[in-house]
Amino acid sequence: MAFIRKRGDMYYLVHNVRQEGHVRQIHLACLGRRPRISDDVVRGVASKHPFLRVDWKDLRDKASRNVVRPFENDSQYLRNLLSAIRNLHFDLADLPLQLVGLTKDRELSAQLNSSLKLLRSSLDVKLHELRKVKATDFDS
Repeated sequence: MAFIRKRGDMYYLVHNVRQEGHVRQIHLACLGRRPRISDDVVRGVASKHPFLRVDWKDLRDKASRNVVRPFENDSQYLRNLLSAIRNLHFDLADLPLQLVGLTKDRELSAQLNSSLKLLRSSLDVKLHELRKVKATDFDS
């Protein structure tokens, strides 16, 4: 049975196996500071360990519901997120879009365009949620 384990401030996907009467943990994947189980993680584990049966739906549910609650007691998560937002802001501000249009890799250019649109829609949703929270605070 695969499960998520926290070690330090990182999360790992591990599986226990019994060898010669001892239990040994097999490291399946590093999930990072937040245990997100992406399709890339699923494909990587399936290719490295094809005979291992994993209940991915259950693991994803546990990861999103029970395993990590980054905002409850630790503001470090928000500080790291704020730092990442600042870095992304600077990277995007410095990105010469004229050169992106001239690249020979049209697929890469299209992926950048769709990723920026997705980022914009995610920001719109979060800003809308923030406005609703602030409006509710003023009504109280």
